[in-house]
Amino acid sequence: MTVYFIGAGPGAADLITVRGARLLAECRVCLYAGSLVPRELLAECPEGALLVDTAQLNLDQITAELVAAHASGHDVARLHSGDPSVFSAVAEQMRRLDAAGVPYEIVPGVPAFAAAAASLKRELTVPTVGQTVILTRIAQRATAMPPGEDLATLGRSGALLVLHLATRYVDRVVDELLPHYGADCPAAVVAMASRPDELVLRGTLADIAEQTKAAGLVRTAVIIVGRTLAAEQFPDSHLYSPERERPEGGCAL
Repeated sequence: MTVYFIGAGPGAADLITVRGARLLAECRVCLYAGSLVPRELLAECPEGALLVDTAQLNLDQITAELVAAHASGHDVARLHSGDPSVFSAVAEQMRRLDAAGVPYEIVPGVPAFAAAAASLKRELTVPTVGQTVILTRIAQRATAMPPGEDLATLGRSGALLVLHLATRYVDRVVDELLPHYGADCPAAVVAMASRPDELVLRGTLADIAEQTKAAGLVRTAVIIVGRTLAAEQFPDSHLYSPERERPEGGCAL
């Protein structure tokens, strides 16, 4: 049997992929991150399915549930918020399943940064303004960041930064980025993206920290910093340019 690591999306239940929803409806066992995955999704599980909230389980306990389900002949839907490829702690679960000889597949989901961009009504890559997006976090009580991935180093690129798990430390974020981006650099915080209680804060590095603290945001939010957030004067993309050569019978994206 197979363990399916499914990206549940950023929050809204209908932002799960069609493939993810289909597998969820077929698996007799579902392990889900109770504090992050929308409860409405669990209604898609088949009647009588075993539902396990992993919010209070450690890695060994989660692995034991996955291995036990496999031994019982059940496929497992392992629901993660957002997309499994980013800050999901899927890598260590897969490593343990490899050791146990349990097969698994990954089903992508809508990541939090994409939902945040949609809420802001912004494309994060704008011609001549910014073509690079860096997804990162800061090290506080969590696992230390690798050498060269601190905010001061990343900030020298001037690229648009999306910081996960960082709103609790927004003052530190601002202090480390100000020398590289300037106080007037556009910044935003999006909490609970795509959910009914979504909150969007817009500002600059000069005021985003105070806004964030006034709103009491400490979790389930991303901080976005970069010039593309407020870009207005920029050339059209070459993608749809009349000067662009197009193969006969072809079409643009």
